[in-house]
Amino acid sequence: MTETKSRRRGAELETAILEAAWAELNEVGYAALTIEGVAARAGTSKPVIYRRWPSRATLVLAAWGRQRPMPTATIDNGDLRSDLVELFNMIARRVAGMMSEMIAGVMGETFRHPEVAALLRDRLKTAPLGNAIAEIMRRAAERGELEPVEVPIRAAHVPLDLIRSETMLCQGPVSEETVEEIVDDVYLPLLRGLAR
Repeated sequence: MTETKSRRRGAELETAILEAAWAELNEVGYAALTIEGVAARAGTSKPVIYRRWPSRATLVLAAWGRQRPMPTATIDNGDLRSDLVELFNMIARRVAGMMSEMIAGVMGETFRHPEVAALLRDRLKTAPLGNAIAEIMRRAAERGELEPVEVPIRAAHVPLDLIRSETMLCQGPVSEETVEEIVDDVYLPLLRGLAR
């Protein structure tokens, strides 16, 4: 009697595909990553992958999001500057875990495929970074460090934009010294200006 192989479905299949995509990305890089290679590694087919992720960039973003989820822990050191430095260092470590080639590859896809640009915009709008900054600001206002202020979405994304830019330009992780400069020279003055 022959043993029939059970077909993976749902979350099990999705996990296998995302893990295969991450492994391919680390092994061959973004430029050489193919849906065929991911399918072979995951033991599935290209149509199965394309039903879930319409492009290579969307698949890579999903795989990266699974491997490097945005930290959701509450930061409360009792000081606005310390809280921001800790949050921005967390962002820097997360961005550093993304390999610069992958960032450049996905960003390049946004020029060729408007749906990838729309996906990135939607991700930024729903990213927990804004909530983390709002919570840090709320506690700073309670301590009397700053007037209560609502941080606009673009201002909330400034640290991510600066850290991503530094990572790509320096082709490596952002140092803690650079993070402190971003906090002291850019973000704290920005927040104080918004609070006036």
